[in-house]
Amino acid sequence: MDADVVIAGAGPNGLMLAAELRLAGVQPIVLEKLPERSTIPRANGLVGQVVRMLDRRGLYERMGGTPKVPQPMPGFVFGAMPLPLYVLEDNPVYRLSVPQVRIEEVLQERALELGAEIRRGHELVGFTQDADGVTLSLTGPDGDYELRTGHLVGADGGRSLTRKLAGIDFIGVTNDLMVSRSGSATVPPEYVVDGVLHIPGYGPVPPFMHQRTERGLFVWAPWQDRLPGISTGEWDTPPDGQMSFEELQDSVDRVLGVHLPLVVPTDEADRALRRVTGGNSRVASSFRSGRVLLVGDAAHVHSAIGGPGLNLGLQDAVNLGWKLAAEVQGWAPPGLLDTYESERRPVGERVVMQTQAQSALIAPGNDVTALRKLFGEFLADAGNVQRIADLMSGADIRYAAGAHPLVGRWAPDLTVDSVRLAELTRSGRPLLIDLTPSGAFSGTRVPDQVEVITGKGAEPIALLIRPDGYVAWAADQDGEAERDGLQDALEQWFQPRPLTSATR
Repeated sequence: MDADVVIAGAGPNGLMLAAELRLAGVQPIVLEKLPERSTIPRANGLVGQVVRMLDRRGLYERMGGTPKVPQPMPGFVFGAMPLPLYVLEDNPVYRLSVPQVRIEEVLQERALELGAEIRRGHELVGFTQDADGVTLSLTGPDGDYELRTGHLVGADGGRSLTRKLAGIDFIGVTNDLMVSRSGSATVPPEYVVDGVLHIPGYGPVPPFMHQRTERGLFVWAPWQDRLPGISTGEWDTPPDGQMSFEELQDSVDRVLGVHLPLVVPTDEADRALRRVTGGNSRVASSFRSGRVLLVGDAAHVHSAIGGPGLNLGLQDAVNLGWKLAAEVQGWAPPGLLDTYESERRPVGERVVMQTQAQSALIAPGNDVTALRKLFGEFLADAGNVQRIADLMSGADIRYAAGAHPLVGRWAPDLTVDSVRLAELTRSGRPLLIDLTPSGAFSGTRVPDQVEVITGKGAEPIALLIRPDGYVAWAADQDGEAERDGLQDALEQWFQPRPLTSATR
């Protein structure tokens, strides 16, 4: 084999997967047809569980997060409706405002630091697979060549060639109803009072909050580290050709119904103009075909409303990384790699569902206005706010039920001897955390790849945490049933052969 794993695509998801594989001791090669990282403006930040996940890999502060510990947002939007997160006792919605260019820069740095190989200017053009591996047909700066790998992962976007060549269907719908326009521009300083944009003839526009009118959608994003972002969404037919700043200005005025003078950046590159027509809501019929797997947009595409894309894709990568490494290294329990699809595909379907619902809520029309009024009444209830917040952040994910309510859920942000869990998970290894005074569970024989940590902390008194941050087993007391449960969880997730009763 030329490589344990080859990843097609060096976007955020492919780079994150490469880093996760290296943490687990597997050598990946990342192929990217672009000779340099793209500077096209895309995502403007990260929202949801992914922010805490990056913290647990030591990447949050590195990407520009401040303070050192991620903090939940006091408010957000759902379907261009205010979501008062401040009413929640357990607010799961975190945000890191950083452009995708910076996200990719940090993830590439991390993957290279860990020893991943990234081949830019190299493109996948075909492959064949057999029982032992995958043979790739590639083209690069020096011509065509072949590469043999144990597994191929498609992280090559919504038009994924990997998915198409694997014969995996992309199920869903395509629409061309909405035209999204965005760019960077300042507004007259007298229009901004106490951080709120006041538009004569329209009214106040809070920062980063979607404004829905009968004519479309408007967003003002006054970033701290770069020019403010201006975005619109309209149900119209865009002109042909490259987007101009005048097109963005006209769209803003149509949506608002009044003129908002935008100040054109002097440098054309700073304008970051982008137009997107229509969209897709699709999920791959399977995330795996033999030795070929899909992550991120190659596996699912959806509306960008609410910013769920990288929250979904990067967590795909973290879920797949350790499981694929276990398969490569030969210690994977039977069916472990299959749990990548069984766990992540329903999450992708759920994101498609909630983004379609949000898209319906921002559409024009009196009937939608009536629906929004009713939905607004629902959001006056803290329980409904919690439900939407959990949905948008991914905090409602539970991969599997168990004897303890934490099993299958994101591990709580506990501390061990005053050390945050986020600092203990930087290695990407599974953790057995034993907080009993006697170290009752740490004496259990565990597979070599599981790191045992003892110390003082609050309940639960013991946790078995998977490398992706989800709980495989938990206990609030020391008893025979809890010990048996730990043994079962170790065998289910980390042990290819059952441990004998003598080792229990």
